[in-house]
Amino acid sequence: MRLRALLDTDALGLKLLGGEDELDRTVRGVMTTDLRDPSRYLSGGELVLTGLAWRRGPADSEPFVRLLVQAQVAALAAGEAELGSVPEDLVVACARHRLPLFAVHESVAFATITEHVVRQVSGERAGDLAAVVDRHRRMMTSGPAGGGPDVVLDLLGSDLDLRAWVLSPTGRQVAGPKDAEPALSTEVCAKLAAEHLSATRTGRRAPHRVSVGSTTYSLFPVRGRGQLPATAAGTRVAPGAASGREVRETVLSDWLLVVEADAGDWAEERLDLLYGVTQLIAVERDRRDAARTVRRRLAQEVLELVQTGAAPAEIAARLRVAAPVLLPGLGAAPHWQVVVARVEWADGDAQTGRVAQTLLEEILVDPHATGPEQSDRIAVAHTGEEAVALVPLPAVSTEHDGSEAGVLAEALLESVREPLSAGLDGDGRVTLGVSAAVHSAEGLRGALEEARHARRVAAARPGRVCAAGHQELASHVLLLPFVPDDVRRAFTARLLDPLRDYDRRHRAELIPTLEAFLDSDGSWTRCANRLHLHVNTLRYRVGRIEQLTGRDLSRLEDKLDFFLALRMS
Repeated sequence: MRLRALLDTDALGLKLLGGEDELDRTVRGVMTTDLRDPSRYLSGGELVLTGLAWRRGPADSEPFVRLLVQAQVAALAAGEAELGSVPEDLVVACARHRLPLFAVHESVAFATITEHVVRQVSGERAGDLAAVVDRHRRMMTSGPAGGGPDVVLDLLGSDLDLRAWVLSPTGRQVAGPKDAEPALSTEVCAKLAAEHLSATRTGRRAPHRVSVGSTTYSLFPVRGRGQLPATAAGTRVAPGAASGREVRETVLSDWLLVVEADAGDWAEERLDLLYGVTQLIAVERDRRDAARTVRRRLAQEVLELVQTGAAPAEIAARLRVAAPVLLPGLGAAPHWQVVVARVEWADGDAQTGRVAQTLLEEILVDPHATGPEQSDRIAVAHTGEEAVALVPLPAVSTEHDGSEAGVLAEALLESVREPLSAGLDGDGRVTLGVSAAVHSAEGLRGALEEARHARRVAAARPGRVCAAGHQELASHVLLLPFVPDDVRRAFTARLLDPLRDYDRRHRAELIPTLEAFLDSDGSWTRCANRLHLHVNTLRYRVGRIEQLTGRDLSRLEDKLDFFLALRMS
């Protein structure tokens, strides 16, 4: 804005005392100060407001004005409340250095002037940025990408002084400002994504404001193609306007724009601009989704062949077609792992395959990866109820414990559990199962069944986000989740309740003794040393356990029953 515009606003109560020839100067900001030397806090182009507390005598005006001129401020506005009028020595100093000087009437608060200047300056910057954004939108929608989200974020930084990031629904950073220091930590990203998912699922109106420490962030949803527009005839549409079904179909796939600012008191024009930015980012999101079409189709074809019992030679031929797409330059056929995911809603809505497909593509991306995304090497298909990922492993190595390296069930969820748990709380669950690596087409059918079985194990566990791997399918732990609750309670009560009652009455610690005895493989010496007991004392306790339960801890069957009862309790 121009200095001249300040005089045209009667509500500001400004009176020009000098510098009429300089009123076409541009105001780029505003600063209130009573420091004798405020130059270190000035960057040029400011309207400086002062209550004159720095002035102790006429000799102070000249050096103060000289510092302002050297900092290239736009003008000085002095309040009349302190001295009743602006001192003549300040008027003379400003005239000597050609610095425009305004008097601020005592009835006008500096906050009123500051708010007016900030609103005008931001509005003009937003108008300039909106024009740039519009050009960029036309360029991206009519031809090749114009640089992606990073270019848009750079515009926000350079034109509106806003630091912004684009995050996936699991909190992975998709794009961020160049040279942003400090960068968003993975913990902050997870917290912001969790708040975004929770707010969107419950229909709260965007932008969502989140405070992390002393910093406030505003979250804007990035809606994909075919979803409700961010603006309609200039009016924003609240996220809650979507139906519950529509929210469920998009909440686990939409990106979000994170702005390091409190948008609670922003003007409508500024908010509309940010929603326009989200539409521009959505173009890039849709472009990336379109690029996955080939990989998804390959996965769908392989899945259909495997499920219909096609000949291994036919499946192998399809895999040979898929390998160059998923792993360009690969010399030999890779090993493969199968990952199965399912999203389940509280009301039993079963048609969630597409939702699980998009979410699984995101979960399988290394949250710390740089360069090409790992999702470029993953093919995910879906059925009506589940998503199935075919993950190629170019080189399957063996870990120190003899197991093959590859996708590990718990590692998949390590960075996404917090945001997904918050976003699904009270409404849904995500469960995953991971197979072992297979070396040929013949093994894919078994790997698919293994992954599905592991997912059912994960589904039997408590929690909103659970996973299980093939390693767990060879353990007794696999059987326990499928024992009916009434059978579980009756079995454990029959074996353990007599011991618990006795411990409660006599503080005999029979239950801890039983656990230690089984963990010591029935060795009297090792168990006694572990419990710091004499062997005779241990024999007395074990005898009491056998007397109360009617079991014999020297028999394998009875040991196994006790072991399972302790596990199920």
